[in-house]
Amino acid sequence: MKDTDRNLFAISKEKLIGKDLLETKVNLLKHLKIQVDDKYQYSTEDKDNQVHGWICSDPPVGFWMITPTDEFRVAGPVKQDLTSHAGPITLSMFVSTHYAGKDIGMRFAAGEPWKKVFGPVFVYLNSVSPEEDSLSLWEDAKQQLAIEINDWPYTFPQSEDFPSSAQRGSVTGQLLVRDGYISSRLMRASNAFVGLALPGPVGSWQTESKGYQFWTQADNHGNFLIKNIRVGVYNLYAFVPGFIGDYKYKANITIEFGSEINLDVMVFDPPRQGPTLWEIGFPDRTAAEFYVPDPYPTLMNKLYNNHADKFRQYGLWERYAAIYPNNDLVFTVGVDDYTVDWFYAHVNRNVGNQTYEATTWEIRFFLQSVNQTANYTLQIALASAAECELQVRLNNRESEQSAFSTGRIGKDNAIARHGIHGLYWLYSIPFPGDQFLQGNNSIYLTQARSESPFEGLMYDYIRLEAPPLT
Repeated sequence: MKDTDRNLFAISKEKLIGKDLLETKVNLLKHLKIQVDDKYQYSTEDKDNQVHGWICSDPPVGFWMITPTDEFRVAGPVKQDLTSHAGPITLSMFVSTHYAGKDIGMRFAAGEPWKKVFGPVFVYLNSVSPEEDSLSLWEDAKQQLAIEINDWPYTFPQSEDFPSSAQRGSVTGQLLVRDGYISSRLMRASNAFVGLALPGPVGSWQTESKGYQFWTQADNHGNFLIKNIRVGVYNLYAFVPGFIGDYKYKANITIEFGSEINLDVMVFDPPRQGPTLWEIGFPDRTAAEFYVPDPYPTLMNKLYNNHADKFRQYGLWERYAAIYPNNDLVFTVGVDDYTVDWFYAHVNRNVGNQTYEATTWEIRFFLQSVNQTANYTLQIALASAAECELQVRLNNRESEQSAFSTGRIGKDNAIARHGIHGLYWLYSIPFPGDQFLQGNNSIYLTQARSESPFEGLMYDYIRLEAPPLT
């Protein structure tokens, strides 16, 4: 959790007189000057879910949940989950489908053996005198977290299923990126997320829940070190902020007692067919760079006013119909700014009486010339999908047949649960050159499902590529 993630919580009596809102387990608290509060507003990515808890001011006592490692959690470092919330409640979430859906559910064949160690986690209590600042308990909890991380893996568990540091291994290396349309030289995979998970297809780590995962973040040069890896057979996976797609190392990684494996230099070739004509967003697997509106005043949580995680406010999906009451979003390449003019979530329009209608967004762009005999490629990376269907049309909004459809995808429910991403989806869509016009063109993006307010998606990044250069 971050230093800015502090709030005054309601006691149980205040919760009981609250008003239930559309999403279940949400309360409108009247004793806190009309403030919305629900457990999903305090969710965070697992990589940041290391210490959270409560401070009581009278007497000044802290109660903290400290988790020094993510190795036993599911679905990788950016899987989101619950922390502490009104009750008062403090959670240690080992397994859940929050912000992912049934795609990460565990499935077992008849008679399949399975064993996994969860934890240990550390419940930490601290206190200060009434004369001292009770917020110092938070600073102390962070210092205790650093101690617990340094002590991992713990030495006190006696189970043979909990290996010591000497019984574990490490992997080191450097990841570079090759994209000849950006640079003629190999580029450093700065701040790449690199991890080990059970063997599977490229990107399968984000739905893997039965095994252990070990992740780190590379430095500015793409160098990484993953420590304290349990004995086993893994694939090495990575994703790089600023580039679409996923990386997977070519061979299995076998960890034995005391292994120190150096993979030297690895090269990631992100998906690319041709030079960029235009792009919308920044490829980081979230929709955080897009326009996140203010909530309705009656649905506000003051914690998230002027906060980097403004998207945690309740009911933002309803703001789309207020901002676009009659016509859907239109974005003109080279004129509009995606931080202001691109709504963070492609949602349905509320037309009243709990009725919703599908929405179609338009991207307008100009092509000076067109290669009629070669394919263009539209890269669409989604940061979230919830019971949605994305249909893509080119230069004909009314065409009965879309040029591309995802079909019905996703169950991450990130819109309803105030997330800015769920699971990652990537689509590379070819378009014959003779479908483009010299001059003005339009791409139409339709979210075709409209049975509920929470059917929708979030874009991570969109790019139109010209045909390959020969």
